[in-house]
Amino acid sequence: MKEFDLIIIGAGPGGYVGAIRAAQLGLKTAIVEKDKPGGVCLNIGCIPSKALIHQAEKFNAIKDLEKMGVKVDTSGFNYQEVFKKSRLTSKKLSKGVEFLLKKNQVEYFAGEAKFVDAKTLRIDDEEVIKAENIIIATGSRPRQIPGFAFDEEKVLSSTGALMLEKLPERILILGSGAIGMEFTHVMNSFGVEVHLVEMMETLLPTEDADISQELEKAFRKRKVRIYTSTKATGYTETKEGLKVTLEAKDGSTSEVVVDQILVAVGRATNVENIGLEDIGVKTERGFIPVGDYYETDVKGVYAVGDVVASPLLAHVASKEAEIAVEHIAGRKVEKQLDPMLIPGAVYCEPEVGSFGLREKDADPETTVVSRFPYKAIGKATAVEQADGFFKLITDKETGCLLGASIVGAQATELIHELLLAKDMKISMEKVAELIHAHPTLSEGLMEAARMSQGWAIHI
Repeated sequence: MKEFDLIIIGAGPGGYVGAIRAAQLGLKTAIVEKDKPGGVCLNIGCIPSKALIHQAEKFNAIKDLEKMGVKVDTSGFNYQEVFKKSRLTSKKLSKGVEFLLKKNQVEYFAGEAKFVDAKTLRIDDEEVIKAENIIIATGSRPRQIPGFAFDEEKVLSSTGALMLEKLPERILILGSGAIGMEFTHVMNSFGVEVHLVEMMETLLPTEDADISQELEKAFRKRKVRIYTSTKATGYTETKEGLKVTLEAKDGSTSEVVVDQILVAVGRATNVENIGLEDIGVKTERGFIPVGDYYETDVKGVYAVGDVVASPLLAHVASKEAEIAVEHIAGRKVEKQLDPMLIPGAVYCEPEVGSFGLREKDADPETTVVSRFPYKAIGKATAVEQADGFFKLITDKETGCLLGASIVGAQATELIHELLLAKDMKISMEKVAELIHAHPTLSEGLMEAARMSQGWAIHI
């Protein structure tokens, strides 16, 4: 029986990052993965979806060429080639993770791990391995809803949608969170008729209403059919296609006929069949409860990423794993992530980046909300990306940032300057005074900071 200082179950963004960091800190480390290195993110999530988005944006650029008089014949377009590029990207990065694990001398076990006791794992009912510390990083899977069971032909999960080699003519997407919005962007870009259904009142329901309204305006302009405050109650197969029944908040019903349905209403945790009950680790609402450093109630057993009740984001999983590993290695480290310093990113068009306090939760007596529109930024107008705005929420007394949201071009990149300012408690007065190169989109950050101080120049 092989023994280690640390074993990690799952080689996704939490698992492999934690394993590499552990090895760097001198821990004898093993990792167990039942599928491919990189987990959902690299293989059937973040990375291939971004590859599709990149190709979609290239395809969208044809319209800009046509405005210049260029005639483009798209009759030979083959979506299968787009699919192949996304899979090649995933394969390349998964191989890269495998290489990094080997480089850092992390021992890799292929198979399904199950707890024998709190320090022992059995892999595929065969090999047994042992460690003083074990981290559970088994991730999540697409969540199913009643009436829309996945068959990956008529009713798709996000995994099934990523594996499409041919696009439907019409699709109905259930859920307008990040996954739903990104697939809406991709499908619409390639000419699919998209019906987007959201039970809540706005798209991206966790964001402020003005962010959601900006997105809705952009997507309606692109001819996406949007149904908010609406739920899908079921579907029937007809000669014309899948007839989906929609029920609005007021009880009225309507029907939409499509070729496929994509369910994008969240994720379910992978906590079954790993022996948690055998070692006394309980779950709450599907999540594993953790305390400081992401340790469970069972000493030496930790849980990170999608299996704990924090935002289901790859970068969150990675950072949580780093915290757990640093603690195991005896280093001084923060006890848990500050939820107000977790950036969110949605890669549709326009993009959305945000963190911290939202306007809907802010106290108007103690905070200042400042907005600066993209259309007032020279570069945004020059490159024809003038939709959207920057929004800062600052403390009236200190001038420090409490939260920020950006909807517009490159929002997912631009948000990090503001995140650093919040983390370092830098006042917006300093950001307002910092020279930003001209012309850049980041000048919008500077001007938004100036607005919070009452002296924006370009508006």
